[in-house]
Amino acid sequence: MSKLYYGAAYYDEYMPYERLDQDITMMRRAGMNVVRIGESTWSTFEPQEGVFDFSHLDHVIEAFGGAGIDVILGTPTYAIPTWMVASYPDVLATTRNGRGIYGPRQIMDITNKAYLFYAERAIRKMMEHCLPYSNVIGVQIDNETKAYGTAGHNVQQGFLKYLREKFGQDLDALNHEFGLDYWSNRINSWEDFPDVRGTINASLGAEFEKYQRSLVTDFFRWQRQIIEEYLRPDQFITHNTDFNWKGYSYGINGDTDAYANAQQLTIVGTDIYHPSQDALTGMEIAFGGDVTRSLKKANYFVLETEAQGFPEWLPFDGQLRLQAYSHLASGANLVEYWHWHSLHNAIETYWKGVLSQDFKENDTYRAASVVGNEWQRIGDHLVNLKKHNHVAILVSNEALTALNWFPIDGMRSSYHYNDVLMEVYRALYELGIECDFLWPQNAAEEMGQYALVLIPALYAASEELLLAIDRYVREGGHVFSTFKTAFANEHVKVYSDETPHILSKAFGVAYSHFTVPQNVGLSAGGSLAKRPNPQAAGEAEITASHFMELLEPLDEDAEVLLRYDHPSWGRYAAAVHHPYGIGEATYLGCGVSGGLLEEIISYALEHAGLSPARDLLPSSRAVKIRRGTNDYGKEIIYCLNYSGQEVSVRSLLNRPAKELLSGKTVAAGETI
Repeated sequence: MSKLYYGAAYYDEYMPYERLDQDITMMRRAGMNVVRIGESTWSTFEPQEGVFDFSHLDHVIEAFGGAGIDVILGTPTYAIPTWMVASYPDVLATTRNGRGIYGPRQIMDITNKAYLFYAERAIRKMMEHCLPYSNVIGVQIDNETKAYGTAGHNVQQGFLKYLREKFGQDLDALNHEFGLDYWSNRINSWEDFPDVRGTINASLGAEFEKYQRSLVTDFFRWQRQIIEEYLRPDQFITHNTDFNWKGYSYGINGDTDAYANAQQLTIVGTDIYHPSQDALTGMEIAFGGDVTRSLKKANYFVLETEAQGFPEWLPFDGQLRLQAYSHLASGANLVEYWHWHSLHNAIETYWKGVLSQDFKENDTYRAASVVGNEWQRIGDHLVNLKKHNHVAILVSNEALTALNWFPIDGMRSSYHYNDVLMEVYRALYELGIECDFLWPQNAAEEMGQYALVLIPALYAASEELLLAIDRYVREGGHVFSTFKTAFANEHVKVYSDETPHILSKAFGVAYSHFTVPQNVGLSAGGSLAKRPNPQAAGEAEITASHFMELLEPLDEDAEVLLRYDHPSWGRYAAAVHHPYGIGEATYLGCGVSGGLLEEIISYALEHAGLSPARDLLPSSRAVKIRRGTNDYGKEIIYCLNYSGQEVSVRSLLNRPAKELLSGKTVAAGETI
């Protein structure tokens, strides 16, 4: 990109009165240079079947073009018009809960032939009409796309075809691999294949969810191929992938294969929503950005994030600006708010935009104006930030899905794959270590680029992936892994030999027993006990949480870092560090507190020859330092203060630095 983009989603169709000129004036004054339009209003521009009216889009595109503001055009396929459902009710997805009822968005079957026919016609009409505008710079495919649980007859027939191809028509192989003899679930004829919605078999159920994810990738590919027929060479294709949701963006989304989808896009986009006010730590922003950047190892777009958002997210003074720079610090080239104005009707009335319902200038608008005008002034130094990280986290949709079927803490079902993932990421974030992400599709090829790979709860994994991890360590790599790793294969069939399967030699441990801890303490051992952290040294009470594997070291080289402090479990190890080949691996067999997890990961980092940079010394741990290289070949350093107090950062850089916002020179040894 030649510049940073900053703006908001804009819906002229939702306005209570005509005010486009006023909005454009306010946007220009705020330094905004891009809007996203069109993705939510299919029923407005095709009010009846085959009757098209693009006057709203024309009005907006032309007006913004005259003001020098660019437009991203969203295909309208995630919210269908009433006339389609009236004529073709089966476009509504049939899910585990039965046939959907019209009203919400994203309730259609994305494989339905009638839906695809009308969607293609609408896309083609929109592209033909709107892409020739010079200020339309790209297209967003759909919106936060997933399969929406679609499981109707046509989807199940597609799944059946998928299985027949996967197993070469061999039903015996399918029955054996998925364990379908259990409870007489065996399938003896393809014609007798049951409705998958009722299965109690995790292998079959997880495979169906994997198939549903593939439908989303197919949908992306289908839209991309249509759009490409109309696209100019200077226009891009993007999509706003989202994350798992815990009241905000949290962990990876198990309902879509973000890695596969990204390969269908020119530029990857994302939606990142995060806690605010006292709960703003920047971690969720950093996580979302790091995941999205890693999908194509390239800069990305934040196509939606909050301005005001939920009432509890109204930012404190300074936070909107802090949040905007936080996105750039992970490599974003575009930040857009959802959305410009607050709605006056419908379910998202209280999801507030930059402007409130009165359309007046407010503190959020004034804060956004500071950001936009700063980016116009110094954006050429911040665009296209490149990262050079030495640590990666391996994530897996297959492991996530499997652990939804078999919750980590058993019947309580309150602790999931994403909780383990976010704890590992949080430890790195608090330690000041930036990272990339890997997926099963690219891990074997790309692990060797990193000094340390962290593996949270890789419960379900193919032998090919496990062998690649084994080889990575044996040939000089370093791995940190949590519990629940290498237990089952990619079809959620539990391996029948030593656990963790294949990786026991690298980790130097095996186990047969596991349980949910109840009042089980932990005591530090080996070199971990000698470290200064009082938690790790056993000076404060520490306990195992959520899940515990009773680890048995396999050889004398396995250094026990933690042992269970319990009358029955005290003979077992809880964490082990092990040299293997010319590499090393650290395995943690139980859940631990955040401080202790940081200590163990610090231990793994040090053994991998890594440590946080010490050239900038903040006076508070609330300050996060993030880095990259810009188009001028200069290192860009972000000092992000997430506390409510003024803090200082002492520069120990071996050269003077320029503070971009003020233009001042910062000398070595100077305090900012």
